[in-house]
Amino acid sequence: MDRHRGAVNSAAVRRHRRSPNRLPRALVVGLAAPALVFVAMFYAWPVVTLATRSFTAEAVRTVLHDKAIHRVVWFTAWQAALSTVLTVAVGLIPAYLLARYEFVGRRSVTALVTVPFVLPTVVVGAAFLALLPDSLDQSATAIVVAHVFFNIAIVVRGVGGLWEQLPTDLAAAARTLGASPARTMREITLALLAPAIYASASIVFLFSFTSFGVVRLLGGPAHPTLEVEIWQRATRLGDVGVAAVLSVTQLILLGVAVAWFARMQTRHQRTLGLAPLTQRQRPRTRRQRVFVGFTIASVVVAVGAPLVALIEHSLRTGQGHSLAAWRAVFGNDVANSNRPSLNPGLDAFASITASLRIAVVAMLISVVIGGCASLAITALGRSGRLLDVGLMLPLATSAVTIGFGLLITFNSAPVDWRGSALMIPLGHALVATPFVVRIVVPVLRAVDPRLRDAAATLGATPARAWCTIDLRITARPLLTGAGFAFAISLGEFGATSFLTRHGRETLPIAIERLLNRPGALLHAQGYVLATVLAVLTFVVIAAVEAIRVERRTHA
Repeated sequence: MDRHRGAVNSAAVRRHRRSPNRLPRALVVGLAAPALVFVAMFYAWPVVTLATRSFTAEAVRTVLHDKAIHRVVWFTAWQAALSTVLTVAVGLIPAYLLARYEFVGRRSVTALVTVPFVLPTVVVGAAFLALLPDSLDQSATAIVVAHVFFNIAIVVRGVGGLWEQLPTDLAAAARTLGASPARTMREITLALLAPAIYASASIVFLFSFTSFGVVRLLGGPAHPTLEVEIWQRATRLGDVGVAAVLSVTQLILLGVAVAWFARMQTRHQRTLGLAPLTQRQRPRTRRQRVFVGFTIASVVVAVGAPLVALIEHSLRTGQGHSLAAWRAVFGNDVANSNRPSLNPGLDAFASITASLRIAVVAMLISVVIGGCASLAITALGRSGRLLDVGLMLPLATSAVTIGFGLLITFNSAPVDWRGSALMIPLGHALVATPFVVRIVVPVLRAVDPRLRDAAATLGATPARAWCTIDLRITARPLLTGAGFAFAISLGEFGATSFLTRHGRETLPIAIERLLNRPGALLHAQGYVLATVLAVLTFVVIAAVEAIRVERRTHA
């Protein structure tokens, strides 16, 4: 009897697991097709074109023998490594605070730590350009400090999430046996956190290695990274062959680095009995209270100072402080193309409207492609992983490489789209679509298959059950994904630097051009636009967070 009952239960489980696959194959293929065409045409084709059309023996020899390029590669590598080490070292402090202590305003501090990561890189660059003294302009120090600021949330969220679940009995036992706090931290806590540390470090290294907006504003011509060198070779020097070789070189170096981090993460992986999320305690001793208070104050100053400096410099016009730059951007003469206060050939207000228009189009593309792909991935089961991985590939590729590939692929008949207004939104959508998929797929996979079986029992066809259950459930995740896609498009700078055209400058492009031109009023206008971009990003992310909270409330 028990064996028969077990067989029946196993059959039921298999039927439930098969239920997502009961959709007509034509429908599943139709859902997967847009994503497959999108990735093949706007990612795979440009990358292959980049690696074949412009990859010449002469360009390879130039890269191998040019000492200036060697210095660029070396600077890119060591600044990324240093940025990673410092980000992990600094990030462990607020990670420990938020993982182990409960205090008033903890949620606000968590949100504050996350603020730098949601800011566009060009805003971070502008903020530190305003904050740091002139002696640090165009220096490696400025680049590294900005990278630490931008990436610290990765460590806090990645490591802190595991830290707050670590069992405390091992550390307590070590202390009982006479181990010092430093030794306990080194040999027990950090050893257990090693997989999360390496995982977070790999992401930080990836972002620091492929940094573009920060380096363009803070590094200057003396400190270019591979990203900046590729852009300069392709757009300013016309040396497309060398730029292509550098793009492939960058992909290879990133692949080696990510593989090493993955190996280290696997080597330090341990099976742990994680504790429930109830171990946070209120600071009791004077030492604990000082640590909590000092860390909170440091977080507030570290995050707030660059943003305050950004706003202050938007009011600085060379003759004291005034609203002249704000009036130049938003004043009554905004429609006047002969404004003497604006940079010739650049309309700041038009850049705002262009960014919003492009972000809307990129968001729509990302939601349609990402939504269809998410439904196909869950319907295909294990075979859907290939589609999932394919959509993630643009995240592992620098935005500069994507923009460069699109530029040289669609620059001649029969697909000469160089002047098309869709090129920039398509480039943005390549980067934003993976975020939509990552938000929607977990929600679809969490749907109880018995709901579809119940609908089928009541006479609903598989397609109708899918429309009634899955499509309805994806509404809020798609809204969340749409918000992230909109914010990503607003701040995208790397691909846009290749694809932008005169009169279509987005906010990041306008900010960079204004801040790199002489004149206090032009600089102030650049800081105005950076402030506007920061505010727009905050508003979008706040709306996304409100949707997520409401979704959890109704769950």
